Amino acid sequence: MNPIPVYNKEYEIDVSHVDFRGKLKLSSLFLYFQDVATLHADNLGVGMKQMQEVYEALWVLVKMRVDIKRYPLWGERITVETWPEKPRKLEFIRNFLVKDIQGNILASAVSSWVVIDINTRRLKRVEPIFSVYPEETRKRPIDCKLGGFQPKGPLEMVYKRPVGYSDIDVNEHLNNSRYIDFIMDCFSLEKHRNYSVESIEINYKNEAFAGDTITLFKDKIDDGSNIIYVEGVNEESNHLVFKCRLQVTLDR
Repeated sequence: MNPIPVYNKEYEIDVSHVDFRGKLKLSSLFLYFQDVATLHADNLGVGMKQMQEVYEALWVLVKMRVDIKRYPLWGERITVETWPEKPRKLEFIRNFLVKDIQGNILASAVSSWVVIDINTRRLKRVEPIFSVYPEETRKRPIDCKLGGFQPKGPLEMVYKRPVGYSDIDVNEHLNNSRYIDFIMDCFSLEKHRNYSVESIEINYKNEAFAGDTITLFKDKIDDGSNIIYVEGVNEESNHLVFKCRLQVTLDR
């Protein structure tokens, strides 16, 4: 199989991937990103099976930012495309674009991945594993540096969420898209009825496993801005599991 610099896949938005408004759920968008990234990794010779069998390693998403211009609707067809940047020693940057059937950009994303040892869960160098890659010269879709954000001030607890069977993936940890559902559940249905997320940046700090309980916190002070900080903490270890910054906009 010849390595493809830019990988594309078409999706039809089905009813299981939309919310009560008939718009694509943010967590479903993360699932599409995960799917197309997995398929492209297979094409490049560093897919999940090869990583486990040859290198005893796993790909793990650690940071991601998504900017959304428009949420696709139930029944709409979209194309998700992805391409990597030149691997660094411990980090692998992967970019995404989401387009409608006319080719209009609906969303852009930048993600950061690492490789961990399947047994020790410690970092492995990316370069020896990903020594050959098809170069793609297009620019990063979002000009940003991932990870540089903090809460505005004191935080308040929103709720506690146990991690169960339906939340974990083949790596036996909380799937990256389920974090997004946990975050979206921090807000009432009325908030979701009136507001949409136009940008999200999330840092996955520590793995979470079945049986863990995550306590979710968000900004205590409403300063009138459209920026909201949310984080999740492992109740038992008190380790930060994730932190997230949302930029929301009023639906019209």
